[in-house]
Amino acid sequence: METRVKRVVPSLQSVSDDVHMIGIKGMGGGGKTTLARAIFDLISIWFEGKSFVENVREVSKGSLSGLKELQKQILKDVLNDQSINVTSVSGGKYMMKKMMCSRKVLVVLDDVDDIDQLEALASELTWFKPGSRIIITTRDKQVLLAHRVNFIHDVSLLSNEEAVCLFSRHAFGREIPVHGYEELSRKVVQYAAGLPLTIKVLGSHLCNRSEPEWVDTIERLKSIPLEKTLKRLELSYNGLENDQKEIFLDVVCILKGKEKDHAIRILKSCGFNAQIGLSVLEQKSLITISFKNRLDFHDHIEEMGWNIVRRMHPNEPSRHSRLWIIEEIEDILVNESGTEATRSIKVGYSSLHPEIIMKGLRKMKELRLIDVDVDASTKVDEGRQYLPDALQSLCWRGYPFQSLPNTFQANKLVNLELRESKISNIWEGGERKVV
Repeated sequence: METRVKRVVPSLQSVSDDVHMIGIKGMGGGGKTTLARAIFDLISIWFEGKSFVENVREVSKGSLSGLKELQKQILKDVLNDQSINVTSVSGGKYMMKKMMCSRKVLVVLDDVDDIDQLEALASELTWFKPGSRIIITTRDKQVLLAHRVNFIHDVSLLSNEEAVCLFSRHAFGREIPVHGYEELSRKVVQYAAGLPLTIKVLGSHLCNRSEPEWVDTIERLKSIPLEKTLKRLELSYNGLENDQKEIFLDVVCILKGKEKDHAIRILKSCGFNAQIGLSVLEQKSLITISFKNRLDFHDHIEEMGWNIVRRMHPNEPSRHSRLWIIEEIEDILVNESGTEATRSIKVGYSSLHPEIIMKGLRKMKELRLIDVDVDASTKVDEGRQYLPDALQSLCWRGYPFQSLPNTFQANKLVNLELRESKISNIWEGGERKVV
């Protein structure tokens, strides 16, 4: 944490005597709480009162009295008075405003996910004596922006060197791997991709285990994600509106690597408010926009999204809402075992014949998004085409036919992309179907 602490502390050491609110934002399991605790322990001696409030989200939503209990904790900690009682949230706000302004305090509000929590626990700078510092950790940048928090620090993931050190502490009780476990440790750290929670969980799990057990664990991770990490990450997903959840799943399963404006066009064609939707996902640390303006996300975020899609019917891919694993897709298309459950499908470069792909789509009546990449030079029979009428976005690179299927009504089609295709007329004979 030393490097990260040094980045944040200067904003806490302002020469002005104002009250400062500082936000620490990052993905679940990314070390926000650990960073906040390290800063708290380092600088708490500067203040006349202090309080570290853990699990604000969980406590405030766990019961009707959650926010009152958190207000009471802050007042008791800061004033060092265990007799304080809070009877209502509005009463607690009044007490904090009246009683906190006489002491320079340090308060950490950990894991905040709603503006109402900040309104109840640190509504106004005037509640606190000049020189006070309020540190807020969250997954959601919008919560900080809505509360006018001016200093926001993003928690970076661990470098490879830091990850090896942290893993070794938990797995071996030292800062480097023991002899003979260097390569196995490298594979574990590579899987964790810089996420501290995953590194600590796996390090503790593998401590004092035999080499064959290490090999089995690493092999298992290739197909079965670490449940504890997924549960922590899924909290951000659970906080989304229903349409934002759908956008997230399409991004993770279908649209990874797409240029942002291109992805927005595709998502809009499917009826989503994509501009605000992607912004919310980015603010909640679920996706990032790369320097090339492309959609990206952490490997474990991807695993979490995949797990959400697959867990209802883990052994029946044909019943998944999204299909993106080429082996499963080829099996479904070849055997014509598709269902109306599938809404989006991404067929990466495949050796499947285009006619087999189209024939395999016949049972996917509710399909709204297709993203296909095939060889346009394949010879095809123009009469053996099919596309579901529910389609709203058709992206088919290398489309080998000269027109769209005669049976395709296209009443819902909004986005059509046929790059490097052989198409000469949208409809056979120049017929116009969509006004």
